[in-house]
Amino acid sequence: MSAMLNAKIQPSGNDAASLIRPVLRGLNSLSTEIEASAVVSTDGLVIASVLAAETDADRFGAMCASLLALADRAAQEIGRGSLKQVLVEGEMGTMLLVHAGPEAVLAVAARPTINLGMVP
Repeated sequence: MSAMLNAKIQPSGNDAASLIRPVLRGLNSLSTEIEASAVVSTDGLVIASVLAAETDADRFGAMCASLLALADRAAQEIGRGSLKQVLVEGEMGTMLLVHAGPEAVLAVAARPTINLGMVP
């Protein structure tokens, strides 16, 4: 998934969002199980997103970046090497966080029935 995003991520406001948002829409359309997605800077600023209207994008971005950063440090602390992904499973679904280049995070929210192995 993050390979699609690596080529053009340049956190320059609306330009980056206009390039990335169609990619996120395409990602969301790959499966009816994918409900939302976002690309967030490692500082927690939302670069582009396709989220539900009731989601506070700024708060979501900050939390995603923090989760990935903390998991990355925890993996290093216990000698697990470079972090590949963070998977958060809740009663209402799954959230996947992966690095999208050196300065961004891709967050994908899906229904609990998704087979993550089938998402490119």
